[in-house]
Amino acid sequence: MTIKTSEAVFKGHPDKVCDQIADGILDALLIHDKESRVAIECLIKDNYVIVVGEVTTKCCINYTEVIRLILDDIGYKEQFEIIVCISKQSDDIKIGVDKLGAGDQGIMYGYAIDETKEHLPLPYVLSTNIAKRMDEVNREHPTIFGLDGKCQVSVVYEGSKAKHISTVVVSAQTKPGIKREEYEPYILEVLDEVLPCGLLDADTLILINPTGEFVTGGATADSGVTGRKLQVDSYGSLAHHGGGAYSGKDYTKVDRSGAYFARYVAKAIVKAKLATSCEVSVAYAIGVPFPVMVDIEAINGKYTNDELRKIVNKVFDFTPSNIINELKLKEQKYYPLSTYGHFGHKDYPWEEIPEEVIKRLQEVSKSLNGQN
Repeated sequence: MTIKTSEAVFKGHPDKVCDQIADGILDALLIHDKESRVAIECLIKDNYVIVVGEVTTKCCINYTEVIRLILDDIGYKEQFEIIVCISKQSDDIKIGVDKLGAGDQGIMYGYAIDETKEHLPLPYVLSTNIAKRMDEVNREHPTIFGLDGKCQVSVVYEGSKAKHISTVVVSAQTKPGIKREEYEPYILEVLDEVLPCGLLDADTLILINPTGEFVTGGATADSGVTGRKLQVDSYGSLAHHGGGAYSGKDYTKVDRSGAYFARYVAKAIVKAKLATSCEVSVAYAIGVPFPVMVDIEAINGKYTNDELRKIVNKVFDFTPSNIINELKLKEQKYYPLSTYGHFGHKDYPWEEIPEEVIKRLQEVSKSLNGQN
């Protein structure tokens, strides 16, 4: 028996606010200049928003106006003092990127598993679904709930099979003077909606605002920083993460593009039924137009990990230039990804595996089997 736990945060969580600001700025630049080079970081505390980074672009945007629109979209109507300090991207980095090399060095991971329709870990999907629905409830009942919050789900497994939800934690900000009996029924209703009844029973421990009160929230209670919710952005701590944030970086930064492609490859392997779960790792050196490492770790694979790596290297091109073209990264909107994770969304190329890719994987694997 094992227990797997994953968490998610609401849109109004200060770290997520910063991710949304960073990706909102990225989208605003790419709309006008698809060749923009962007590396944005954000900090929020009390009524201060500080945005720093490096941008090279042919367009000119009003950063302050973009930031205020994002804050308004999230639901923060307060007046913030906004400080922007953005310079041009280093020419040293530009040289390497212009040669179609990686925009940075680093290690990225992609993961897929067949236990959910999203091909993501079940505890991660459940916690994310709670956060999505709670954000809807927050907007429907603004006199009861604030914007900040987070949730967590623990699932008991026997082998690879989910058997029981052992614990659910929901910490949801409420407005001053709202009593537990006023807000708790809304949260329990959300849990009834999004959690599978077959995994819930009398032994499931449900903890709602376990400290007793959660009135002071957002940037007043806690500072927010871009890239501080890396596991929420990816696989909920149930797969490896290379440590590089996704949000605020353009598509030449392999922290983002490499992670998306690794997910694409891992999901293709699972959909081709070459394994029930798969983790793909890839590493790059700045300015070098090919990966310095590609590795595969699969569960219930039809082939060894070494054989799967050979299959993957025959089918997929991990060069940064190909990733940008194959996943159409110049055409994507990144702001929608900055809230509930970057994977499992429909209509993004790294989630929609073409049938020809699956067939190619199966053909190459068969030919390898024939050689053996």
